[in-house]
Amino acid sequence: MSSQDRTSSSRRGRAKVLALAGAGALLLTGCSEQVQRGWLPNETRDVTNNTGMIQDLWVHTWVTVLLVGILTWGLMIWCIVAYRRRKGETGYPRQLSYNLPMEILYTAVPLMMVLTFFTFSDTTQRTVDAPVDSPLVVDIQAKQWSWDYNYSYKGEEKYDANVQAHLDGSAGKEATLPTLYLPVNVPVTLELNSRDVIHSFWVPAFLQKLDMIPGKTNRIFLTPQEEGTYAGKCAELCGEYHSEMLFNVKVVSEQEFEAKLSDMKKGHIGEQYNRKPDDVNSIMIPHEEGK
Repeated sequence: MSSQDRTSSSRRGRAKVLALAGAGALLLTGCSEQVQRGWLPNETRDVTNNTGMIQDLWVHTWVTVLLVGILTWGLMIWCIVAYRRRKGETGYPRQLSYNLPMEILYTAVPLMMVLTFFTFSDTTQRTVDAPVDSPLVVDIQAKQWSWDYNYSYKGEEKYDANVQAHLDGSAGKEATLPTLYLPVNVPVTLELNSRDVIHSFWVPAFLQKLDMIPGKTNRIFLTPQEEGTYAGKCAELCGEYHSEMLFNVKVVSEQEFEAKLSDMKKGHIGEQYNRKPDDVNSIMIPHEEGK
């Protein structure tokens, strides 16, 4: 065997080893919890009663499109290699057109995939958005640049009004953010409203986000299933201090929730602090203390 043949054989051997190593690494990463949940921000699939369904839809969709992508890339590479111009060939290869069975296949398969994705997405969305009988209703009022919470629980109304957080980089500031308390394993209805401009309520660990539009009430229905503290934020650019419009969600036992509720003020803080529609000059002015 010539030195050129040995070099070529060695290169092919190294390429095979690298390919096997890459495939093995890919398979091993699939075993991690982070990969199994599709790199989503929830730590487990049971943070709420909805996170498991949303996670499954996300992961299964990505697995499907990845397989389709691998098949498509494989066919493209195969065509490039199998039908490349050989040494000594001249002119154009034989031209083919109007392969009706192939064209029907290329039309039918994507159409079936779109219909399948739509069916699973629609089923999950309808399940997540289905109203439930909730003993706890929280009216969340977004405002530049903070949050007010009105709790309605077992016939009792309490509220928690907050002011804008000023994050200066010092440690422990996150603990002072407006906090939404929810009891574990109790169905909750979150009524989302805005006092001024469009905001968006987002708790990444819950895998749900919904816009808050002035004059319109949107709702999220969920049951928190794991106690803990979860970070939340406004996900809609809403002005100068949008980055400081943060909050915490604390899921606690029902007894601790009732104790927290007893410390809040009675009543309902409502539309008296909403911005007037014609007050366009104040769109960038923060709320005053306690509003």
